Amino acid sequence: MNDVLQQVLEFAEKAHGEQMRKFVGERYIAHPIRVMEICRTQTPDVAILAAALLHDVLEDTPVEKPAMLAFLRSIMPEATAQRTLDLVVDLTDIYTKHNYPDWNRRKRKSKEIERLGAARADAQTVKYADIIDNSAEVAFLDSDFADVFLRECRALLKVLTKGNKALYERAVETVEAGIRHLEDGEN
Repeated sequence: MNDVLQQVLEFAEKAHGEQMRKFVGERYIAHPIRVMEICRTQTPDVAILAAALLHDVLEDTPVEKPAMLAFLRSIMPEATAQRTLDLVVDLTDIYTKHNYPDWNRRKRKSKEIERLGAARADAQTVKYADIIDNSAEVAFLDSDFADVFLRECRALLKVLTKGNKALYERAVETVEAGIRHLEDGEN
């Protein structure tokens, strides 16, 4: 890992602190690292890889955009820092239960799908990697939630068509394999 990405990783790790992954009991930072590694199979682009490491920071930690941008500006050129932040913002859910407490999950997710469909191609690439990592865990570890989650991912992938084609295909295959696994378990 190059020096810039190592610093981004350390920033993300500090931001996530002691957060744990819901389904597997591992430190949260393991997920963004895997998302970054999945992206790295297709691109060396530092902004994409940094956004992969940071993709849940604004949504799930107290870190806010100005602090993230200041950090990014301290370790990379201005244009790369801004592009990285823009990708992270694209990847940050807006229609959360906290922001829209009167909306049910279906309505919130529907709005997120619509919003993400308009996201930058590079943000969609990171989202594919996020879907790949999350779907693999959820499908095999939490069958109660998996059906809803995987069908949301399937709907999301129908509108996320601008990113890296190889990762898109892998995401579709991962989601469909998870759905087949659940259906086989019901039969």
